Amino acid sequence: MTSRERVLAVFAGEFPDRVPVWLGASPEWKALAKARAGLRTDEELAIHVGDDFRRVFARYAGPPEFSPDRAFVHPEAIARTPFGVERTGYGYGQPMGHPLAGARAIADIERYPWPDPAWMDVSRIREDARAWRGRYAVLGGDWSPFFHDAIDLMGMEDFCVALVENPALVDVLLRRLVDYYFQVSLSIFEAAADVIDVFFIGNDFGTQTGPVVSEALFRRFFQPHLARLAALGHDFGLQVQLHCCGGFFPLIPALIEAGIDALQALQPDARDMAPAKLKAAFGGRIVFNGSIDTHHWLIAGTPDLVRARTRETLAVMMPGGGYIASPSHDYLLPETSVENVFALYETVRDLGSY
Repeated sequence: MTSRERVLAVFAGEFPDRVPVWLGASPEWKALAKARAGLRTDEELAIHVGDDFRRVFARYAGPPEFSPDRAFVHPEAIARTPFGVERTGYGYGQPMGHPLAGARAIADIERYPWPDPAWMDVSRIREDARAWRGRYAVLGGDWSPFFHDAIDLMGMEDFCVALVENPALVDVLLRRLVDYYFQVSLSIFEAAADVIDVFFIGNDFGTQTGPVVSEALFRRFFQPHLARLAALGHDFGLQVQLHCCGGFFPLIPALIEAGIDALQALQPDARDMAPAKLKAAFGGRIVFNGSIDTHHWLIAGTPDLVRARTRETLAVMMPGGGYIASPSHDYLLPETSVENVFALYETVRDLGSY
């Protein structure tokens, strides 16, 4: 099987030749891994670990004040969201301000300087995807982290209070955010859906001890927007995969109802997220991608421990199919041991055949 055939078999509820694998990593980790393995390019690294996925992106082509990586107002900023929030710090960073903090009226939301989806250039998406010549499962569409954007704009406390005390304001804010992402992904899919396989989106609704919000609030405010994005992907014949960190077990039924086809990254040490519990409750209803602990095993463990834990995870997740093996993080950071990560993929290669 090609990588693409392997992945699509899993999404179709069929058995592939072996468990597909996925690698998501920061540029810093990739640089360490390439140096360790004597590789030159990210593509050589993907081939080295057997990554069955490739990803294509739209490119920003709008005004500099909304650019993700230039013309920052704050000298210490490292990135800017599509909605003008500059971030600083480690990894993705943290917001340096909340421009809609204190917003109480819908007019406060409506007059905010919202970005234009047309600023995202999709003209090279088809060319980028076709470069893989149909060998790999191609991820596309906008990441669409509307929950995080709402928190960036209002601040966590104001936003959570508004969920209860000012739901109409939250509705308008989320609609504005998702309208933007919907239109960007629509443009991507109109340009290249026939060479894309998976619409990949991300919102972290879990903490280490459970969901950020109750199931009732989740269904009221967030499920409809996820369903709208999932329907967009399905309209173009794509599978829809959601990245979601933390312990969000109580929300999985609502995610399945929303049309989400796969969940990634599945942190096994978060509450109720053990592979056996996920498989028993939802096996056959949704594809699982992840579950190999990045929090402890891959950072503080040894290659032998990682091999043992990966073997245990495969023993739980492989029966019945519906599993993609990967670390329980979509953005491996440089403190993650390269040797341990390589041991993970070696174990899947050795033991992941059906």
